[in-house]
Amino acid sequence: MANSDKNRPFSRRDFLATVAAGTAAYAMPWHPKSAVAATTAEPAPAGAKIAKVRVYPAIGICRVGGSSKWFLAPEVPGLTVQPEGGFKDGAYHIKKQVQRFRVYAFDANDRVIGEVTPGKGRVEWRVHLANTKAAWYGFTNPLDNGDLAPGVPGVMRNAYIVDDAERERMLVIDGGEKMISGASVNIEGGVSAYKFQGRFWDKVSVNLGELRTDEEGRLLVVPPDGKSASPIDAGITSFADNDGWYDDWCDGPVQARVKLADGQVLEAEPAWVACVGPDFVPEIQPISTLFDVVQDLNTKLGWIPKPAKPLSFRKYIYPTFRRVALMEWLTDADRLRQGWLEVGDFSDPRFIDRLADPSGANKAFRESVFALFRNPEKTGPEAFREERLKIPYMLGDGVNFPGSPLQWFQFPALQYSYLKSWATGDFVNDLHDAKADAIGKLEDLPVELQPSALTEAALERCSGGAFHPGVELTYYLRHAPMYSRSYDDKAEPFRIALGGRQSLLQNVGRQLNAEKAFKGTGDVPAPIGRQMPGDLTRWMGLPWQCDAFSCQQVQLQENFPVAVWWPALLPIDVLSEAYYAQVLRADLSAKERIKFLNSRVPWSREVSGLGLHPTDGYWRGITNMISLWERMGFVVKHPGPTDAGKPEGIPEEIFVEVGRAPTMERRIDWKPGHGLLP
Repeated sequence: MANSDKNRPFSRRDFLATVAAGTAAYAMPWHPKSAVAATTAEPAPAGAKIAKVRVYPAIGICRVGGSSKWFLAPEVPGLTVQPEGGFKDGAYHIKKQVQRFRVYAFDANDRVIGEVTPGKGRVEWRVHLANTKAAWYGFTNPLDNGDLAPGVPGVMRNAYIVDDAERERMLVIDGGEKMISGASVNIEGGVSAYKFQGRFWDKVSVNLGELRTDEEGRLLVVPPDGKSASPIDAGITSFADNDGWYDDWCDGPVQARVKLADGQVLEAEPAWVACVGPDFVPEIQPISTLFDVVQDLNTKLGWIPKPAKPLSFRKYIYPTFRRVALMEWLTDADRLRQGWLEVGDFSDPRFIDRLADPSGANKAFRESVFALFRNPEKTGPEAFREERLKIPYMLGDGVNFPGSPLQWFQFPALQYSYLKSWATGDFVNDLHDAKADAIGKLEDLPVELQPSALTEAALERCSGGAFHPGVELTYYLRHAPMYSRSYDDKAEPFRIALGGRQSLLQNVGRQLNAEKAFKGTGDVPAPIGRQMPGDLTRWMGLPWQCDAFSCQQVQLQENFPVAVWWPALLPIDVLSEAYYAQVLRADLSAKERIKFLNSRVPWSREVSGLGLHPTDGYWRGITNMISLWERMGFVVKHPGPTDAGKPEGIPEEIFVEVGRAPTMERRIDWKPGHGLLP
């Protein structure tokens, strides 16, 4: 594929996530989850006739970047792809994450026949992308948490533009609907017929990405560049709601019409795509993912059956433990966990094997570990005190309501139920499975698992909370009216319901509150309901970079540990490449090498300013991030030292911040030979 990086699936060695504990180095295995996925999907018998077609993933995620180079989004749950040459193009440009969409065919009994490839049919793709952030409402906290964290109503962004027609013309960036069909179309990019362009403020054209197809005719949605600007030179006054500004995040439906080889024409169940910010920690998943959130809804409503018990340890329980273990590379609160929470090392294979033991003799141990995880079922006055210093030590939806249990991160009920079943021993130890370990690409999975695997892989890289407002998408995805299944019981779960409003503008009055969000007003339908292009991303921060910088860590009166937001996407405390280089030095003493290994620096260092007396750190920082975001580093795995004198306590693989620009200074093209900057 032209202009793309070769996507190299990780080898078995790549699946090892490691940390140092005490004086020993431990390796923690990671496995593709869908290799043992519990699903009701069945393969169709040979020769089955195609009765319906669907687009996958049901919800796809693109990630913006300023580089012309790109890589494909992950397609197998539990596995990541590593672009050749890394996630950046030089020091200053981030590669785009491109979402690939496929069409799968099913028989009349909903059994999976397989992917629709050129020999089986021709797919005509239609995509409509838009950005409506500037025409939407400000966001303080979710509107669905009731008395535990009452929703704070939001007012219109750019409220002084009062006429609806003018708001639509000035503030809605509509890329329009584009169509593409055939193999390897626009593969080099740049063909105007496939580019999404809109206008903002009647002054500037805004790029919202473009369409391409691969050699099999699959759809490639290429995201925009991640740019933000104000055509009227407005200042930054908020972390999330800045009038006169635009950015190029966007979203919209992905539809497909399929003409089969026998002449039959079918309209596919549509998907949705959202273009959001980069994942600066691409190899570590959030503790709760967006997939966990939506799957929680699906099982709560009976749209998807709960997994049969005993549970698979490998798929349903182990991922949470692994995510917890890897947080220590991203935040000091987790790196120092044993200092404030008596818990074992979730990265030690001996500890993992004990966690994977379902025997009655091991029950007391499991229950003692389970008690260290925050219980989302506790909502009374005592919950805040009893559950505060538990796993994960992250902030929650209701952070602006001190004393509320929602001030702290809460697991989705389904994910917590997995831990509860684990504590009681209602699971099987299937952690070690050589056949499953061999999964390296989508085609290695049985055909009946491939469609659902694509959706899970897309959503498990996105944060499942806290939603304040969130970092990619937000809390509306945990509500049934957002999905087609609420309107058609034959629709597949995970599919966003496509609306039919005449305008992409949606005006519910001067204020958006909980009642209007869920019920609408007058002739205006509920915003948390059927969706139009631009509706998913409109709730997020404007411009997006300000929110990304502001949501690092929160200084509370108790200064140890320090609470954080979304370290698996925006890291907090990282091992720098310079320190990593010292860890590898065989000429340093063991004591010095360990000292560098255990030293961390702030990921957002220098953003607030350089010199002796940088002032207004917060406001300067969120403003600077608008132009500095591509200079930030990515946290990825690197090999540990291999010299004969390597001290004990240094792991075989280390998560290191790489690709960071030499400086955040923009006034000159600084080189080390210039000396220190003031």
